Amino acid sequence: MRVVLAEDSVLLREGLIRLLDASGMQVVAAVDEAEGLLRAAEEHKPELVITDVRMPPTHTDEGLRAALVLRRQQPGLAVLVLSQYVEERYAAQLLASAATGGVGYLLKDRIADVSEFIDALRRVATGGTALDPEVVAQLLLRGNSDPLERLTPREHEVLKLMAEGRSNAGIGQALVLSEGAVGKHIGNIFTKLDLSPAEGDHRRVLAVLQFLKIRSLP
Repeated sequence: MRVVLAEDSVLLREGLIRLLDASGMQVVAAVDEAEGLLRAAEEHKPELVITDVRMPPTHTDEGLRAALVLRRQQPGLAVLVLSQYVEERYAAQLLASAATGGVGYLLKDRIADVSEFIDALRRVATGGTALDPEVVAQLLLRGNSDPLERLTPREHEVLKLMAEGRSNAGIGQALVLSEGAVGKHIGNIFTKLDLSPAEGDHRRVLAVLQFLKIRSLP
């Protein structure tokens, strides 16, 4: 089985390469960013792509969006997504394409058994599915809840301070958080409110509008 791997953590990427090689799979390319994944998949035409969700440059959802592009470009290509969280918006799109080939979405922290992981890889590669129970639960919840209900208490605090016009530095001072931690919370808020990177800097304004329950007129 020919595999293209996309993972920006060097240690995890090298560990996966060794694990896949030991399991009889051939890693034909291993990359650390989404554009490299697209190029490698076009060049090598693998049977399976394994990708992280968060990839450079913004570390939000580049890997998952690249996987969706590959599914459109190469119908039937098996894709397994590994992540530390559930990116609901694009995860639903990826799983909706399961009818045209194998799809998997596993949370890294819940992969405890190597043999089960390899079984999941082989199942996806042969057209099946491998879904973490938490992924299924969150996607079911997504269809029935107000997006604001997806936020954690801390994310609500950050969004409230954003609505007050605070900068990241100001939010950090108010909540005793580093600016990096504030940035991660804001990134999670954008994801949970379905605000894609394509909406650029306006995402901050749109998030505040959702918080204030303001809806624009048609």
